[in-house]
Amino acid sequence: MDKIIEFASAHYLLVSAFSLLLAYFFALESRRAGTPVSPQQATNLVNREEGVILDVRDTDEFRQGHIAGSINIPSSQLVERLAELDKYKDKPLIITCKGGPSASAAGKILKPKGFTRLMRLQGGVQAWRDEKLPVVKA
Repeated sequence: MDKIIEFASAHYLLVSAFSLLLAYFFALESRRAGTPVSPQQATNLVNREEGVILDVRDTDEFRQGHIAGSINIPSSQLVERLAELDKYKDKPLIITCKGGPSASAAGKILKPKGFTRLMRLQGGVQAWRDEKLPVVKA
């Protein structure tokens, strides 16, 4: 413990910069809506807890390949079509997109609307495909 205090006092600029970066990281992570889950965790949530996958990609991307049983509501239409998701407010709602960022934005919209169990698929549909999990084309 003495060594830590000695190091911190000798390198206060380094310790200050690290502390600021750490605080920034936690602030940034807290703004994201939804807990990140892996494709395997998402599968478990769907199978064991009747989780629902919400795909916020455009309709054309969705048709090219999507997770079986997922609901497609493009992020541009999410606010207008919010009523379609009301029955899933108490179930795990796993939001996915192509790679991840749009899912976080959708979570920010859904969180204040009373969705209590929001999650984001880490890496989006691309991570799902990378895990060699099945996709459905429509």
